[in-house]
Amino acid sequence: MYCMNFATFKTGALAVAAAGLFAFAHLKVGSIRGTITPADAGVRAWAESASDTLRAPIVNGAFEITDAKPGTYKVIIEAKPPYRNAAKDGIMVSDGQAADAGEIRIEK
Repeated sequence: MYCMNFATFKTGALAVAAAGLFAFAHLKVGSIRGTITPADAGVRAWAESASDTLRAPIVNGAFEITDAKPGTYKVIIEAKPPYRNAAKDGIMVSDGQAADAGEIRIEK
């Protein structure tokens, strides 16, 4: 009887796990791209949403933050001294699409 109940439990647990995976299979991650001016003023770009915080390096004044779930993000540019951090709100990421944050100016 123990073996039969354990087998039933394993089958049920596997079914629940599979259903959970398929429930989120339709969500496709996107990305957030942008540039900064001056090109050498930033270190990292951060993207924050209600449920996610992502980051990417800034290379030659450009960044691309990958693995962004659909939603609205705030992009924060982590600046090198003597520059100050900068932010841009309202960046919308759609299913599997790249969102354009545009140019973000960094001030001293």
